[in-house]
Amino acid sequence: MTPNEILNDPFLNKGTAFTEAERKQYHLTGLIPAQIRSLREQTDFTYKQVESKDSNLEKRLFLMEIFNTNRILYYKLFSEHVAEFMPIVYDPTIADSIEHYSSLYMNPENAAFLSIDDPDSMKESLKNAANGRDIQLIVVTDAEGILGIGDWGTDGVDIAVGKLMVYTAAAGVDPSKVLPVVLDVGTNNQKLLDSPVYLGNQHKRVRGDQYFDFVDQFVQTTKGLFPDVYLHWEDFGRSNAAKILNKYKDKMVTFNDDIQGTGIIVLAGILGALQISKQKLADQRYLSFGAGTAGAGITKRIFDEMVEQGLSEDEARSHFYMVDKQGLLFDDDDTLTPEQKPFARKRSEFANADKLTSLAAAVSAIHPTILVGTSTQPDTFTEAIVKDMAAHTERPIIFPLSNPTVLAEAKAEDLIKWTDGKGLIATGIPADDVTYKGVTYQIGQGNNALIYPGLGLGTMAAKATVLNDEMISAAAHSLGGIVDSSKPGAAVLPPVTRLAEFSQTVAQAVAKSAIDQGIARVETKNPVEAVENIKWEPEYQTLRLK
Repeated sequence: MTPNEILNDPFLNKGTAFTEAERKQYHLTGLIPAQIRSLREQTDFTYKQVESKDSNLEKRLFLMEIFNTNRILYYKLFSEHVAEFMPIVYDPTIADSIEHYSSLYMNPENAAFLSIDDPDSMKESLKNAANGRDIQLIVVTDAEGILGIGDWGTDGVDIAVGKLMVYTAAAGVDPSKVLPVVLDVGTNNQKLLDSPVYLGNQHKRVRGDQYFDFVDQFVQTTKGLFPDVYLHWEDFGRSNAAKILNKYKDKMVTFNDDIQGTGIIVLAGILGALQISKQKLADQRYLSFGAGTAGAGITKRIFDEMVEQGLSEDEARSHFYMVDKQGLLFDDDDTLTPEQKPFARKRSEFANADKLTSLAAAVSAIHPTILVGTSTQPDTFTEAIVKDMAAHTERPIIFPLSNPTVLAEAKAEDLIKWTDGKGLIATGIPADDVTYKGVTYQIGQGNNALIYPGLGLGTMAAKATVLNDEMISAAAHSLGGIVDSSKPGAAVLPPVTRLAEFSQTVAQAVAKSAIDQGIARVETKNPVEAVENIKWEPEYQTLRLK
């Protein structure tokens, strides 16, 4: 490699940390300032630069410059400031980044951009993006359902880049073995279709057989190029996400964070809440406000847990209710998706079925003990609704999960006050502690980052042949069991500040599940050893090039 190729490769570049011997051997002398800085010195100085930026978007753009020039320095910095940087590198700041992606575009960030208008170039594109690297983890999106902001076409590639950053910072997944991918199938975002700077395919989204054939071509090409890959689907639209997951989940190691990841973190939060309240899952009535990809996926995960705990499917199903824009879902509604149908109720169950067209009416009729919001409808968990719920259950479990902040169904401080401190609360965005009547309540964050990095690392460590429900349940229980139920005001989920520690806990539980089931191909039968063997640390290594 030429000296400039080394300096321009983020996986090789050390900046001022190249030793004198490396500078001489690889002809870098004179191309870098004379002073040699350690990684520690670089990290401390760079953090001060981050602190000097005025806004989170400016901080993110600066951090992306580091990411694109020096991966080791970037991840050393990120891993030491995970809780602080998470909202900058990922949600909610990443939404601003995506909305301005085309106008701010400077670097492809080692992503693969696959166009439905040019399917013949797919294999070449993936090989070019991998550039000879051993790819073991791919996050792929078609960006139809980005966070709470919707369809952003190719600009949504940042969601795949950001997700992979969290895998590495939280769990120690080797960043040289990951690949972000965007499937550019068009966009229905009129703003992008009209924009002279938009960089993606400027036509409406392709639907139907052509779309699914393109997805299948991607899966088959990926399996051919990277046979041991862990394939993570991110922010696909409501009409496609579950279909894609269901088609491939039994054939390869694959995972959908919106469907499965959110379900795991909510289950972990509920298990943590029940550990505090000393109640049983089988005694709960669950109401989902929002019946899209996330809402239905969460409901299915909690349902599966009830069945696993001994209820029959019919018994378990009787505990679940879903409310969407039309109100409570009933089984005579011909617009229901396949994921909604199992949880739709019969009108004969209610004397006033025709009036259950709002969340307030549904809560009044059902008296749920658990209320989970994925509606992206802000402030819909009103004081009246929450007080109605709290009047019929001793410890209401309330999770307003929609994000970013402007889309949250309620604020944690209001929920604590309206339930007189009895509510067990988790939010989708970071929330400050709430002090009420002399007690400080810690608010758990229903952040998928508490789950998916460890889930992925454990699955890859075990070299599992599939990622199944038993492994997912093991992940949820490993996290839900960490809650300190003896402490007044304890959070239902562990804090993001200890994300790296909990990611290892989750990874070991997942690896153990795979090994115990006999679906692991790793040689060791020790899950701790399996995880440690593949965990990556952000430290400079002596440069050795052919």
